[in-house]
Amino acid sequence: MKIALLGYGKMGRFIEDLALAAGDEIVLRVDEANRASVRPQDLAAADVAIEFSRPEAAVGNIDLALAAGVPIVVGTTGWLAQLPQVSERVKAAEGALFWASNFSVGVNVFFAAARRTAELLNPYGTYQVSIEETHHLQKLDAPSGTAITLAETVAAALDAYAGWELSEVKSSVPQTQITAPASPATPVPIVSVREDAVPGTHHLSFDSTVDRLELRHTAHSRAGFAEGALAAARWLVGRRGVFSMPDLLNL
Repeated sequence: MKIALLGYGKMGRFIEDLALAAGDEIVLRVDEANRASVRPQDLAAADVAIEFSRPEAAVGNIDLALAAGVPIVVGTTGWLAQLPQVSERVKAAEGALFWASNFSVGVNVFFAAARRTAELLNPYGTYQVSIEETHHLQKLDAPSGTAITLAETVAAALDAYAGWELSEVKSSVPQTQITAPASPATPVPIVSVREDAVPGTHHLSFDSTVDRLELRHTAHSRAGFAEGALAAARWLVGRRGVFSMPDLLNL
């Protein structure tokens, strides 16, 4: 598989190492230094593009891949409010986009468990839901895309909730705070914590006066994210449309 890396930071380099070890070829590396000079024809040799950059660059990189006719896997978060419009462009171009707030297989099973738990608790509307996510200091957006997906997944299964809100940020570095869409009902509150050397931890709780139920996912390294992104890239080649991890994992 020939890969164009759109974003060549820590995740891009991690993906590169795993791809090369698997016998894949990196045909293009794009970062802030050369992005302005990259044109669609520069992606011509790639079978697929993998995008881990910054929220403000993600949509432009998707459009670049669409213009090149190259399927693209996107792991950047913080841009998903634009997903409906981007999806329409992908369909109009008969292109292929695979997006995920988190490419870890374990996290996506965590989403499925959270959804089922919320469904089972829904008839008992006394449970208060909350989410806390913790990431490394280099993550500049809050809340995490994973936390947003988790909140939306749970809220969709609970009559008492709709949407999400960023209730608190605990960080020593400035964060780009993502604004939640307006919600007519109670949003799921998310607390974002930024600490040194934390790949990613997500904690979901359902709390009532009689008991508390907790689900937690803790990433030990970035390897799960990189492996999932490469699996998505292999799966995406030859397809058209907009996909995410439930399509890959049959969840």
